[in-house]
Amino acid sequence: MALSLYLDHPSWLHRRHPVAKVLALGWLFVAAFLLDHPAPLGLLLVLVLAATASARALSVLHQMRWLLLPVFVFTTIIWTVFYPATADGPVDRWVAFRYGLGMALRLETFLATGFVFLATTTIEEFAFALSRLGVPYRAGFVLTLAFRLVPVFLDAALTVRDAQRCRGLDFTTGNVATRIARYAPVIVPVFIGGLRRADQMAFALEVRGFSAGRPRTSLPRPGMDGSDLLLLGVGGAITAVVVALRVAGIGRLVAQ
Repeated sequence: MALSLYLDHPSWLHRRHPVAKVLALGWLFVAAFLLDHPAPLGLLLVLVLAATASARALSVLHQMRWLLLPVFVFTTIIWTVFYPATADGPVDRWVAFRYGLGMALRLETFLATGFVFLATTTIEEFAFALSRLGVPYRAGFVLTLAFRLVPVFLDAALTVRDAQRCRGLDFTTGNVATRIARYAPVIVPVFIGGLRRADQMAFALEVRGFSAGRPRTSLPRPGMDGSDLLLLGVGGAITAVVVALRVAGIGRLVAQ
């Protein structure tokens, strides 16, 4: 099982400057947030999928289908059912369905954009981009550390689960409550190992002078080139078009 979403491919998106990718990610998030009509959101999602395919990262979306498909289905159903009624009469179910579909497409756009970013950007590049954008080093370190620790804890959980299986613990039989109870021998060692790892990490950071108060240094990296500026321009243009559509009242399907 792959514990990291990063794909080591020589694609055009992999070669883009980390700052350009972070800013483009922000542009797409803003554009998706400003829309709720399924038509423009669908076009935005298609654009994200096209960029994902060109970066040869569709395997990441396939790997995360267990999250993408339920989010799309349940978001559509929930917003369709709980679409607020108006004072003029009963809820128009067609409008409710379109609104629910728009919310589902918005979440799918968020998730797909985030996954393609993680598939084409290393943690080191992400930390470098945050520091260049003015994020304090400690805040950036904590954020990127979360991306590092999730695969570590997942790997520990899978190791403990396999060890318990070798000892005869069956996780596949019984009702739901019984199966959940059987995961207690997995959860406890993982948490204990996590606390031990956190304590060791604190010592390692102190030894390396993390809290010494001195300026942080980093390896020099090349600046942005024309392709990076083009990526930023495309992301900014998409956001500008979305803002113009929102001001004109297009692309909105607001519950009354």
